[in-house]
Amino acid sequence: MSLTVEDLLKLRGESLCLRLATRGDRALKREIVEGEISSPGLALAGYTERFAIGRIQVLGETEVSYLRSLDEERRRKVVETLFSFDVPCVIVTKGLELPQLFLETAERQGIPVIVSELRTAEFYRRMHPFLNDYFAPQTFVHGSLADVYGVGLLFVGRSGIGKSECVLDLVERGHRLVADDVVQITRQGHDVLIGRSPELGRHHMEIRGIGIVDIRALFGIRAIRQQKRIEVVVQLVDWTDQTAYDRTGLDAAHTVILDMPIRRVTVPLNPGKNITVISEVVAMTHLLRYAGVDSAAAFDARLREAMAPVREYLEEDYE
Repeated sequence: MSLTVEDLLKLRGESLCLRLATRGDRALKREIVEGEISSPGLALAGYTERFAIGRIQVLGETEVSYLRSLDEERRRKVVETLFSFDVPCVIVTKGLELPQLFLETAERQGIPVIVSELRTAEFYRRMHPFLNDYFAPQTFVHGSLADVYGVGLLFVGRSGIGKSECVLDLVERGHRLVADDVVQITRQGHDVLIGRSPELGRHHMEIRGIGIVDIRALFGIRAIRQQKRIEVVVQLVDWTDQTAYDRTGLDAAHTVILDMPIRRVTVPLNPGKNITVISEVVAMTHLLRYAGVDSAAAFDARLREAMAPVREYLEEDYE
């Protein structure tokens, strides 16, 4: 994904207290293609071997004071060196006033200079989450996402198996819809997957035989969420006696989404099975595991302890 300087000003101009210091509409079309930002302090001092080309460059009070301390010839050389690199834009914090030479060189190279009234640390604190979210790896999954007891359950399975009907029943029982049919998933950091609905389909569901329904209009604002962390994948499959399904919960299965493993529970469907209650139990079991209580492992330990005398007897019986 790419973000133009013009987009940045529109999306975060107010929250980051930004104003454009240079002229030229073409410069606003420059693309920001990386979610990291850098300070060009070493480059200003003359070391450019590892200059972060392609990143937004941020100048704080230290960098601006250094530029002002230079004589005219040295300042010109330093500024021309900085703008010889392909940077999307330069942002100056604390509303600092820049040398005119700096702005003239930037305009000549077609690189926009933006001034923020925020302190440098505060600017970084607000800018990093925005860029991390905007450039986060993402994918789209066919399924339904619901918040059940605070646990994000992603229901997947073949088309028509009943994912939407299951989530609709969960909403009727007081749980919350996040997305139906298409789930947009982004990875935050190294171990968090956030699911949300694409904007056009937000808080709507497709129920076969009825059509498109507006969950917020039917059940109220408390029946929906804008986004939710995905913690368990519930795989709905058609039951068949030719398949062996997990009956103990000791063998944990996982699904990989955006290079990250997510616990998967496979639920075979047959007539009369209450998938809604099962989904609630899946969520509560996940909460127990999160709290350090693994019911399946505890039962297995008790069973092994009870069988220990019999196992010892059999081991000693040589007849």
